[in-house]
Amino acid sequence: MAGGSGSLLFEPATSGLHGTVVVPADKSISHRAAMIAAISGRTVRIKNFLQAADTLSTLHALRVCGVESRQEAGPESRQEAGEQTHGITVVEGVGLRGFHRPKGMLDVGNSGTTMRLLPGILCGQDDHTFKLDGDVSLRLRPMDRIVNPLRSMGVDIRAGEGRFAPLVVKAGEVHGIDYEMPVASAQVKSALLFAGLYADSPVRVTEPSVCRDHTERMLAAAGADIEKKGLTTVINPARDLELGDLIIPGDISSAAFFMVAACVIPGSEILLPDVGVNPTRTGLIDILKEMGADISIENEHEAAGEPVAEVRVRSSALRGVTVGSGISGRVIDELPLLALAGAFAEGDTNVGGAAELKVKESDRIAGLVENMRLVGVDIEATDDGFIVHGGAGIEGGIARFRSFGDHRMAMLGAIAGLASRSGVVVQGFESVSVSYPLFGVDLRLLSGGLQ
Repeated sequence: MAGGSGSLLFEPATSGLHGTVVVPADKSISHRAAMIAAISGRTVRIKNFLQAADTLSTLHALRVCGVESRQEAGPESRQEAGEQTHGITVVEGVGLRGFHRPKGMLDVGNSGTTMRLLPGILCGQDDHTFKLDGDVSLRLRPMDRIVNPLRSMGVDIRAGEGRFAPLVVKAGEVHGIDYEMPVASAQVKSALLFAGLYADSPVRVTEPSVCRDHTERMLAAAGADIEKKGLTTVINPARDLELGDLIIPGDISSAAFFMVAACVIPGSEILLPDVGVNPTRTGLIDILKEMGADISIENEHEAAGEPVAEVRVRSSALRGVTVGSGISGRVIDELPLLALAGAFAEGDTNVGGAAELKVKESDRIAGLVENMRLVGVDIEATDDGFIVHGGAGIEGGIARFRSFGDHRMAMLGAIAGLASRSGVVVQGFESVSVSYPLFGVDLRLLSGGLQ
């Protein structure tokens, strides 16, 4: 690896990837743990809370509302370049309706999860008004998907141009609703379930296909009256919550990059311990296995209501597959990795049902197609996904793989470089700090570039 001015060169891993890497804590679960701990009636100790830009934005927003938190170093703390990915985060819960009048604007940075989930809690506080805003990128992401159903619940919520940040939420009465989500979105579902804690009658949310269920699991663990039947989740109003201490498993979305890298780089074998393998998040593993990947799930157990396991991956001969909308909710953040896997697979890899990728931190379909073509992949965009004509692998070269300020795109570029024949320069690699500050370090460890 080499580079400067925000760009890094990732050279081919000619000897394969080898070793064990502990990926950072799950970002989705960390967000939810902080929020549910905040409205719990006790102090909650969260081991292995993700210390990255997005999750720290959630803690900051909560602090503005009077919810104190602090970091305690634990025996497994790991510090490098000022970052810490392990330890214990202590959140002083204030109860279901204990938020204070905010001391200012809630700046959530680039965190779409914070922006979309937190209004579901803010709407039930005691007659306070909250303003949420973020960076330039976040202001381009649609928020009407939570604004409209919350308004249907009687929530006084306003958005810029009716659908963008900043959001203004005035706490008040909240009514029950029976809502069918037009798009599978765990963020929308979670916002409505949070609001359901404060409603005057049950809230029913039906998803069009399975999406991650971390919110439901954690609310149930905190004592909420919540039940899931098929694709419908019902939550009843709550008087209080009490979340116990918990440990956050490793983020399967972060582990996914290493999984695909090990599959396509010859001579590789890696082990990823303590990874969350919640079945609503393992879509990529299922797809890679269908492609012929040598992936094994070992030592399965449970931590804080979430299934956890060791994931072992060996280099594999892959074949192209067709992926439809039925699985997209279980794999949405990892779908761009299939463009990389598809480049090495025999035949075509056709990914559909992925329109949601257009409204992530960047338009991940447009950016993906542009970047993969630059490094020599035969790929074309479709209305709701992309098609990769595989078999040729990745050439690489002098063209710069642009991150577009998107942490997942930067990580994809780095993996493309390791799997390429001539290396890939990733522009804006620093954006990985949003979810995985030490990603580059761990790549070097696996590829033998750091002793």
